[in-house]
Amino acid sequence: MPYMTIEDTIGNTPLVRLVRLPGADAAARNNIILGKMEGDNPAGSVKDRAAMSMLRRAEERGQIKPGDTLIEATSGNTGIALAMAAAIRGYKMLLLMPEYLSIERRQSMAAYGAQIILTPKTGGMEYARDMAEQLQRDGKGIILDQFGNPDNPRAHYESTGPEIWRDTKGGITHFVSAMGTTGTIMGVSQYLKEQNEAVQIIGAQPEDGSQIPGIRKWPEAYLPKIFDKARVDQVESVSQAAAEQMARRMAAEEGIFCGISAAGACEIALRISQTVENATIVFIVCDRGDRYLSTGVFPA
Repeated sequence: MPYMTIEDTIGNTPLVRLVRLPGADAAARNNIILGKMEGDNPAGSVKDRAAMSMLRRAEERGQIKPGDTLIEATSGNTGIALAMAAAIRGYKMLLLMPEYLSIERRQSMAAYGAQIILTPKTGGMEYARDMAEQLQRDGKGIILDQFGNPDNPRAHYESTGPEIWRDTKGGITHFVSAMGTTGTIMGVSQYLKEQNEAVQIIGAQPEDGSQIPGIRKWPEAYLPKIFDKARVDQVESVSQAAAEQMARRMAAEEGIFCGISAAGACEIALRISQTVENATIVFIVCDRGDRYLSTGVFPA
């Protein structure tokens, strides 16, 4: 039997039950809340799946070859995942990210050999995306485009969705995911709805004025091309303060050390649990908390 490579370890992440956070109310309602531990992927997030899918399939189509330079605008996790994928397969990686994002993310990208361009905080991800497109027009590299590439949601249709269905033995009733590029929620929604149309798909977005890395409420002009609002049954908003507080609670009460967007999805999963009965609610724990230590969310 051949040995695995690091690429082979992407996916098949654990699905774990919350024990203390749901409280007596969830137990009385016969609800089960499960987190899919995507931080267990080799580069530490759910984006490992999409990054490898986009890179592999672009290779198969002959769009890229080892030695090429790849460009991507990122809020962090996709950039880290693409930097890992590029390192595995022999590409140069140029990443653009807003300057306000955590130093741990930049350092992780650099560790994989990526070149990083920081864009102004005031421009947000929209400016970073515009600049990436300009660099591609200037011949500086090729954009894989997590926002418009169908190989992003395809990764979740082919792996994340089937894993959740398998591990809940088809019992899932609600799926909650933060909405950033929307690749995860699009791919998982398509798969789960094909198995059972009654499964409810809930997207998490930040309240107005809240900044939660990994979750966005996009202006209409910048909505990801892969997003289809018909695949989401319900959108719930969460505040930055609530997401950060939930991140601390998840670590202290469940032993799940996760990022802020994952905690936002957990907040909404718990909220949903208060309105339903006999439910199996799955949310995506999209990354680990050690990417946020410098932000002050987890004070010593």
